[in-house]
Amino acid sequence: MSSVQTTTSLEQVFAEGADTPVTAEDVEQLLIALEDGTARAATRGEDGAWEAHPWVKRGILAAFRLSGTVEMDWPGGAVDKSLVPARRIVADDGVRLVPGGTSVRRGAHLAPGVVVMPPSYVNVGAHVGAGSMIDSHVLVGSCAQVGTGVHLSTAVQLGGVLEPVGARPVVVEDDVFVGAQCGLYEGVVVRRGAVLAPGVVLTSGTTVYDLVQERELRGEIPENAVVVPGSRPARGEYAAGLGLSLYAPVIVKYRDASTDAATALEESLR
Repeated sequence: MSSVQTTTSLEQVFAEGADTPVTAEDVEQLLIALEDGTARAATRGEDGAWEAHPWVKRGILAAFRLSGTVEMDWPGGAVDKSLVPARRIVADDGVRLVPGGTSVRRGAHLAPGVVVMPPSYVNVGAHVGAGSMIDSHVLVGSCAQVGTGVHLSTAVQLGGVLEPVGARPVVVEDDVFVGAQCGLYEGVVVRRGAVLAPGVVLTSGTTVYDLVQERELRGEIPENAVVVPGSRPARGEYAAGLGLSLYAPVIVKYRDASTDAATALEESLR
C-alpha cells in the first residue's frame, strides 16, 4: 500500500472533473482519512455556517461504484459492498462498543470516549465527537456530523445524505441532548447545547415556533434552545369542524440550571 495521502491530495483526486480515474486505493485512503477525522463530509466555518464537502461524497460514491457485492464474515452473516464493510473497532481506538448487534461502517469516525450501546448503526462518512453517547437502536446516517459530549437517546434517527453531493448533512453540535425517538433529517442543524424532548421530528422545512423570542425558524435550532413536540390548529372550516391539529415543534425556553440537571450524563457509565 502506498503512503497515506494528505487531505489536499485526496480532494484533488475526488474533485469534479479530475483528470485521472479514481482507484480502489484512492477510496481506501479516503476511508482512512474519514476514520481518523482528518477528512470530514462537512465542517463549520468561522461564521458558524456548516459547509458540505462534495469531494468527500464523490469519494464515498466511488467506493460503492468500484465495489463488488461479497459475502462477509460477520455475526449472522452479511452481504455488502466490498470496499465499505463494517469497521473492526479495537481497544486502542478508545471507544466502548458494547456487544449486541451494533455495526460501524468503514469511513465512519468515532472519537475517543464515544460509547455505543447495542444495537445501533453508524454509516459511512458519519463523524461522532469525543465523549458522545449513542444509545440503543440509534441510526447515525451517512455523513451525519455529531459533536462532542452529545447524547443520542434510544431510537434516535439522524438521516443520511450522499446525493446530491452538495447537500448539507444532518448536524448535531457539541453538548446537545437528543431525546428518545427524535428524528433529524434533510440537513437540519441543531446548535450547541440545545435539548430536544422525546419525539421531536425536524426537517429542513419544518417550522419551529420560538415562544421565547416570538419568531418562526426553519432548518436550524438555536444554541441552548429547549424544543418539545407541539401542535397548532389546522386551517379551514373543515379542519376546524373535525378539531384537527398539525404537528408543530415549539421552543419553550432556553437552557438553564434545571435543564442541565435533567440532562446530566452519568460519568460512571463511561
